[in-house]
Amino acid sequence: MALDGITLNALTKELKTLLVGARIDKIHQPERDEIIIGLRAYRESYRLLLCANPSFPRVHLTELSKDNPQSPPLFCMLLRKHISGGKITDVYQKEMERIICFDIESYDELGDLSTKTLIAEIMGKHSNIILVNNSGKIIDSIFHIDITVSSVRQVLPGFIYEEPPSQGKLDLTKRADYDILSDIEINEVSYQKQIMSKYMGISPIIARETVFRALGDTDALPSLHSVKSVSDEIIRLRDSIVNGQYSPCIITDKETSKPLDFAPFKIEQYENMVQWENFSSINEAVDSFYIKKAKNESMRQKSAALHKLVSNNIERCERKLQIQNETLSRSSDREKHKIKGDLITANLYRINKGDKEVELENFYSDGEMIKITLKTDLTPAENAQRFYLRYTKEKTAEEETIKQRKINLEEIEYLKSVLESIEQAETVSEINQIKDELADEGYIRKRIDRKRNPKAPKFEPARFVSHDGFEIFAGKNNKQNDYVTLKLARSTDIWLHTKNIHGSHVIIKTEGGKEVPDRTLTEAAIIAAYFSKGKSSQNVEVDYTEVKNVKKPSGAKPGMVIYVNNYTAVVTPDEKLIEELRTN
Repeated sequence: MALDGITLNALTKELKTLLVGARIDKIHQPERDEIIIGLRAYRESYRLLLCANPSFPRVHLTELSKDNPQSPPLFCMLLRKHISGGKITDVYQKEMERIICFDIESYDELGDLSTKTLIAEIMGKHSNIILVNNSGKIIDSIFHIDITVSSVRQVLPGFIYEEPPSQGKLDLTKRADYDILSDIEINEVSYQKQIMSKYMGISPIIARETVFRALGDTDALPSLHSVKSVSDEIIRLRDSIVNGQYSPCIITDKETSKPLDFAPFKIEQYENMVQWENFSSINEAVDSFYIKKAKNESMRQKSAALHKLVSNNIERCERKLQIQNETLSRSSDREKHKIKGDLITANLYRINKGDKEVELENFYSDGEMIKITLKTDLTPAENAQRFYLRYTKEKTAEEETIKQRKINLEEIEYLKSVLESIEQAETVSEINQIKDELADEGYIRKRIDRKRNPKAPKFEPARFVSHDGFEIFAGKNNKQNDYVTLKLARSTDIWLHTKNIHGSHVIIKTEGGKEVPDRTLTEAAIIAAYFSKGKSSQNVEVDYTEVKNVKKPSGAKPGMVIYVNNYTAVVTPDEKLIEELRTN
């Protein structure tokens, strides 16, 4: 979600507690629309991020490190000149608007102590970062807004700073209980829309949550019997804001495990469709959300070309499979050509050259009469030979098509396993391993790096330790799967893999054959289910056996093995358990 006024209120209160008295140590501008300020306070150091990106503007403390340009941008240099070494004396929010201000006490060019204000306006495409002097005059801003952009409000050096035009909404924190009850109207406008239109700083998700907590329905329409319940919930929301009673969380899609949203309160309206990750600090929640979001976006971009390449090859194989199935369907009727040849051969004396067709008794079918079309320029014997040739051709085509179809199906399965590996990849190194694998298999051209000495590839499968102390390893792609199963594992270790669906090879190290407790076996099965196509499913079947029962057929593609003497466990993937057991 974009930062609404309530979330910014929670952030402001935290930042005020942590940063008042802190001194500005470093200022960087890694992106055109982003400033990172290094701060020192009471033996603690912080990194304050101010971002005016139209898609995700925000202000919060961050753990994220970014590369800085060799030459700092002009706005960065101006900030260094005016506030570097300065001390933050106050952090405050303009009412419940999405505007946060940092008062900074620093020395000017004449050596006089003065207070300047760094203002972050978090307003979607109108977001900006503005430095104002103690007279309220704009020193500069990260974006200049002139008359050609806005006739209502200009943001330019030398202009007096004016706040964005008011939307005429009410400040909820200043409304008494009876005011709130009278704010809600009984009409055809839903409670959610009324809350958003009446009060400043409330986003759709918070408005829906307020109605859901009151009535269990996010889209409820006003009525006499429910207005009191909704008003009481709005009052509780007001009291939480005034008293700073926040419970920050990140909402994650249960199926894809992708971060969907963050909020200053637990969001219950999605019920069992999402998972919640709770935080003690709103700054940590917002930072974690955007780090995960950035990581997912970065991995998506880095893997997009590979994903498209593999998907295109799967489509190619599936088109080929359709043609092969059609060929087999046609060849299934080849026996009729042999029958026609046999019937003509048995009745040569009754057929003359030049006959267009002949009706013969089919002695293969209880004397049923059959009409056979002939070529008039061929003798009866040549017509018979023509049908025999068609029979032989279709038989040969069927035999070859069956072979090619088997190879094609194996390629489809292999490519689908690669596609799953791409979707499971968490690091650039894993993406590069998949690239190398596809190059080895001839799908992409091999990269030649003459500067780099050829070394054995470094495989780093995911490592876990069970609650019983057993090491568990999971391959994240086909190359890693081969490494885990064929190199890392010993014959007495336990090998696991999801049944009939693509996924990681998982092994439990038994250290020479120690008996594996049921709890460890279950945890390893959950890991195998999580790193598979069944990640978002329930009751996933996972096969397990000793490594000595697992073989790789000669010439098989990476990650392909066969196994015998297996048992099957049924488990449900659990992301919290995965993170709890993970060691790398």
